[in-house]
Amino acid sequence: MSGLRLTVALCLGFIAVVVGLFVYSVTRTPLVSEEALREQGVVLLPRPRELEPFSLTTHTGEPFTLDDLRGRWTFVFFGFTHCPDICPTTMSELGKARRRLQEDDAFQGVLVTVDPERDTPELLAEYVTAFAPDFLGVYGSREAIAQLATQVNATFAKVPAMGADGRPDPSTYLVDHSANVVIINPYGHYHGFIKYPQQADTIAAAFQTLSAHF
Repeated sequence: MSGLRLTVALCLGFIAVVVGLFVYSVTRTPLVSEEALREQGVVLLPRPRELEPFSLTTHTGEPFTLDDLRGRWTFVFFGFTHCPDICPTTMSELGKARRRLQEDDAFQGVLVTVDPERDTPELLAEYVTAFAPDFLGVYGSREAIAQLATQVNATFAKVPAMGADGRPDPSTYLVDHSANVVIINPYGHYHGFIKYPQQADTIAAAFQTLSAHF
């Protein structure tokens, strides 16, 4: 019986290894070259840029400063919860990439609102966690947000919506904003960006490739 048990155990072990290798081959994202990343819309700076200190707040009420960008690769998107198209599309791809990376702690997803007047902490919390439970929504004064945005070449501006009479209605508005996903390296430096439209495969490949060579 001991011989039979050993045989069964060896067979089960072999099956486990085969299944594990199969799962790994299916779920892993292969490393790619910088040139290949560039072809997919990933632009890396020749020399990562240091960021000046800033002070914002997360949807949980915690301070969000330069220190919170250190120790992980952070993928930052400047958008807002009332955005009808680009924001939910981009955040969805970031969420897919997050799940593909199997909750790798070295990956951090952040939405910095460009509409702080309407994006309350509660609204940001509901919005970002719908794409990934550990994503952060970040807010602050318009001046504080602009101070960070300027450092990573992100722009935004209010645009009045049109009223029924065909004229701009100052009581309602949209926000024009950059559509890039900003990449911050574990030193807290501006490392590059991913052009719109982003794909989850590209985001995951960029993260894994940059992590492997950093």
